[in-house]
Amino acid sequence: MSCRRIMFRAAVTLALIASLPSVLSAQKLAVKTNVLSDLTTTVSLGAEVRLAPQWTLDVTGSYNAWDFAEYRKQKHWMVQPEARWWLCESFYGHFLAGHLLGGEFNMADPFFPFSLYKPLRDYRFQGWMWGAGVGYGYQWVLSPRWSLEAEIGIGYVGTKYEQYECVRCGTLLDEGISHNFAVTKLALSVVFMIF
Repeated sequence: MSCRRIMFRAAVTLALIASLPSVLSAQKLAVKTNVLSDLTTTVSLGAEVRLAPQWTLDVTGSYNAWDFAEYRKQKHWMVQPEARWWLCESFYGHFLAGHLLGGEFNMADPFFPFSLYKPLRDYRFQGWMWGAGVGYGYQWVLSPRWSLEAEIGIGYVGTKYEQYECVRCGTLLDEGISHNFAVTKLALSVVFMIF
């Protein structure tokens, strides 16, 4: 599936959501997409619900199923539930967060900036990931229905992996479990308030 087709589908989906009528005046439910994730061809979709005046629950999922030229791949799926405490009121301003993450990956020579994760250039890794972290974010209200949100999170990421000889071969070289302190969330999201 081409990048243009993905972006077209995302735009149509957002337009359909924007056309839904509002029946309540309080902000209680939002949907969102992480633009930074979408730019890497990883489709992301999240939903956030208000639990109390200063508490929300956000659940975001991401999925990438595509192979690229020269055997590059960053296939994965991940789910990331997150509890947020807003300093003022929900869906506005500063927030602090605690999140979990879990998913599956199959990566070889992905498009990571600054040569991060150098072993991925020469080997293919696949397996499971899990983790937990804390985050800080801010949401700017653009209109009664639209917002822009930025968040960064850090924490623990564990993986159970298999390492293969090269990006396209199938010879198993190693397997193991890794434990890392890492960035667990980096998001610049477009948010739409459903009601």
